[in-house]
Amino acid sequence: MDHSELRLRFAAELWLFLPQRKRGPEASAPCDTTSTLGHVIQSSGVPLTEVGRLLVNGHPVAPSHRPGPGDVVHILGIERPQKPPFHPPRFVLDVHLGALARRLRLVGVDTAYRNDLDDDTLIERANAEQRVLLTQDRRLLHRRILEAGAFVRGHDPDHQVLDVLERFAPPLAPWSRCTACNGLLAPVDKRDVAHLLEAGTRATYDTFARCRSCGRIYWPGAHHRHLTAIVDAAERTVSAVAGPQRRS
Repeated sequence: MDHSELRLRFAAELWLFLPQRKRGPEASAPCDTTSTLGHVIQSSGVPLTEVGRLLVNGHPVAPSHRPGPGDVVHILGIERPQKPPFHPPRFVLDVHLGALARRLRLVGVDTAYRNDLDDDTLIERANAEQRVLLTQDRRLLHRRILEAGAFVRGHDPDHQVLDVLERFAPPLAPWSRCTACNGLLAPVDKRDVAHLLEAGTRATYDTFARCRSCGRIYWPGAHHRHLTAIVDAAERTVSAVAGPQRRS
């Protein structure tokens, strides 16, 4: 190892952001004594949104710290559950995470989503509305103007939603939001919506709710068992990570 370089030891959970050649117990980076540690980390490919504690030669430092030649830097991952800069956590999702948005809304988490927003607009909305931007686009998380963001792990939306809930442990209110628009649901008498229902639905179901924002009508239909399983898994996940925090 060249003593004019930095010795970077990334936590294993951060390796996915690194080029293949740098994945392992230790990597190196040039040290120019002027770059901040945050700049060095992002230049390696790891967004600072995914970084927790930083240690230089065993001592905690901030991303603004300027490391010196030969320093050994430990870069740890985010400690879960993470506390965002605002509470309760609210989210805005990029255009590729529509299925995740519906699941977060299903369990009652305030989730903004549209499939026609560009990167700049997403960041502007996240900052203006104090939302965490959820994405699998690492470039977005490298944008300095972004106030709060997080990388979503997993490819299946049922796994993605558990990753987000485990990381942020937001309060849940299942069945309270419209999965289409994020509006709040309110119970509605069957007689008030009967004229909007198909004959089979009128004959089979008696419990309905309607979105206060878009007017969409909900009832426990054919997919209710699968949706209930998603809700149950979400509640177990948040209870597991938030319980110790509440007891302490």
